[in-house]
Amino acid sequence: MFLSRTQVIVALGAVALALYVLDLVRRRKLSEEYSLLWVVCTVVLAILGFSTPVLVWVTNVLGMTGAASTAFAFGLAFVIAVLLYLSVKLSRLGEDQHVLARELALLRQELERLRERAGRGEGA
Repeated sequence: MFLSRTQVIVALGAVALALYVLDLVRRRKLSEEYSLLWVVCTVVLAILGFSTPVLVWVTNVLGMTGAASTAFAFGLAFVIAVLLYLSVKLSRLGEDQHVLARELALLRQELERLRERAGRGEGA
C-alpha cells in the first residue's frame, strides 16, 4: 500500500491536531463539548490519510476526481460545520447577554429607588 505525500501530510496533520486538542482539554482551555467535534474530524482525516483503500473507496463513492480532493472536501465540510455550530452558540450568547443587561438595568433602578427612600428616611 503506497501513501502519497499528500496523504502522509494530511494524516500526520490530523494526528498532530488530535493530540493538540486533547492537550487543550487536559489544560482546560477547550471544553469537552467542543473537543468531541474536533477529535471526530481528526480521526476521520487520519483514517483517510493512512488508509489508501478507504480513501480511494470514499473518493469513488462521492464521485470525486482525486484522493486529495476528498480529504480537502472533508476538511472544508468540517470547517463549515464548526462555523455553523459556533454561529448558533454566538446567537444564543447574544440573546442571553440582552436578557442579563435588562435584568441588570432593572436591578440598578430598584437599588437607586431604595437608596432614595433610605436617604429621605422612609426606610426600606
